[in-house]
Amino acid sequence: MSDSEKNRENTTDTGNNSGNGPSAPSNFIRTIIEEDLRSGKHKGRVHTRFPPEPNGYLHIGHAKSICLNFGLAQEYGGKCNLRFDDTNPTKEEMEYVESIMADVKWLGFDWEDRLFFASDYFGQLYDYAVQLIKAGKAYVDDLSSDEIREYRGTLTRPGKNSPYRDRPVEENLDLFRRMRDGEFPDGSRVLRAKIDMSSPNINLRDPVMYRILHATHHRTGDKWCIYPMYDWAHGQSDSIEGITHSLCTLEFESHRPLYDWFVEELGIYAPQQIEFARLSLNYTVMSKRKLLKLVRDKHVSGWDDPRMPTLSGLRRRGYTPEAIRNFSEMIGLAKANSTVDIAQLEYAVREDLNKRALRMMAVLNPLKLVIENYPEDKVEELEAVNNPEDESAGTRMVPFSRELYIDREDFEEHPPKKYFRLAPGKEVRLKHAYYVICTKVIKDAAGNITEVHCTHDPATRGGWSQDGRKVKGTVQWVSARHAVNAEVRLYDHLFTRANPDDNKDGGDFLDYLNPDSLQVIKEAKMEPALAAAKTGDLYQFLRIGYFVPDSADSRPDHLVFNRTVSLKDSWAKIQQK
Repeated sequence: MSDSEKNRENTTDTGNNSGNGPSAPSNFIRTIIEEDLRSGKHKGRVHTRFPPEPNGYLHIGHAKSICLNFGLAQEYGGKCNLRFDDTNPTKEEMEYVESIMADVKWLGFDWEDRLFFASDYFGQLYDYAVQLIKAGKAYVDDLSSDEIREYRGTLTRPGKNSPYRDRPVEENLDLFRRMRDGEFPDGSRVLRAKIDMSSPNINLRDPVMYRILHATHHRTGDKWCIYPMYDWAHGQSDSIEGITHSLCTLEFESHRPLYDWFVEELGIYAPQQIEFARLSLNYTVMSKRKLLKLVRDKHVSGWDDPRMPTLSGLRRRGYTPEAIRNFSEMIGLAKANSTVDIAQLEYAVREDLNKRALRMMAVLNPLKLVIENYPEDKVEELEAVNNPEDESAGTRMVPFSRELYIDREDFEEHPPKKYFRLAPGKEVRLKHAYYVICTKVIKDAAGNITEVHCTHDPATRGGWSQDGRKVKGTVQWVSARHAVNAEVRLYDHLFTRANPDDNKDGGDFLDYLNPDSLQVIKEAKMEPALAAAKTGDLYQFLRIGYFVPDSADSRPDHLVFNRTVSLKDSWAKIQQK
């Protein structure tokens, strides 16, 4: 048995090792890899890479690619590189490099010693370019960018040759060397591949390989003043690293003939490119340009704003790496672009948090409740289950006293039919505590309810009746004497339109920003155990949703909780129909 077969056998029961349980479902890329392994292609190797450009923060769409590339490498006992395609120093920053590395690690993947940069290969790429010039397959062009665009033609009109296309090889070599040495200003010359200006594939119409750019690179400094174009650097970087399966999104399908042309003309190792549909979510934008605009124009607080689809934003909101990995596997792979309902992502988050989040009581819109027949100086410690889905989570003790806070939504002075919460003369259960009956309503001069008075049944301690009587309503509460104050942030979709990129009516995506995407509650009341909440803790506030302490703003003297997702599960309902 070969090493690759042993590795495959050892991973059969673990899917892609992403916490998804046994045997991840098949897809067309798995089918290709398994056929390659059977045929001996790539000598039994599986070597993938995740190649982000360090010009922004990663978003949920990138997570799909990360899970795919690293997950397949794990599944088939292969390797996955993390490579930064850092070919444009004017848009790239070390801040982005560091954030991307943190995101990949947070998702649970390890590139081990295989951290690379396209800038590592600038010298080799330059030599490759010289090789093509010597072979008469590349030339220095003096046309401006606008002229190049005009000469390139359109989908219905073929391009035409540049007047500089037939420069002698020696002249091209001399000019290219002088470009590298900094003799010419930005934009004055480029190096282009000499392919076919009449090709129906516009990417083959003498694409630009190098441009002059006197800019400091975040890694190479001022060593270079010419920089490779993405299409020139990307495929050759895959080749240099020995990538077997170069997994790209569908927009690169038309670029594949160009990548193949480059490696064939150079006579170097040819990776196998496979395209898949990128992830699109409704009520979301994924364009880095648009996300950057949201940040720079201060429509959000930053790249890690919990309303953003960035991984740093989702992490701050309380999304877990396990939920994102499960979501990536759940939606599968397709060969055609489509939009995934964001409810499906929220479903994956709920499924994960339901198993792990501690159940706590919190009151967002507090209303004082006074138990008239409970001693004023008495305090009880009542036992509460931390997570009914996980026995190992144990229990905690919650203080109970005469004066409590309940949520205003849990009381109605004039209730409608089938109202099961608290109302005058109505009996309900206080969670983990007692049955109570409302006896009195206290109002201020303006007629606003300020207090609700009740009596409790001491025989129902723990929230259960010894005489067998039942109540339909259960209300959460917090002891007023022991409550801790907290700020709570409730998040909704950032956009009001399912497809904010749709500008058929002439609108801009910013026109569809949701003014109610963030609701801040300043004076929420929490049970005292939440005073010790720290970054990374997961909670379900009963009947409200899943919450986490805000990693940026929460501190012991000012607690701030972000709602990760509500308890409403629209995707599960869709599945049941």
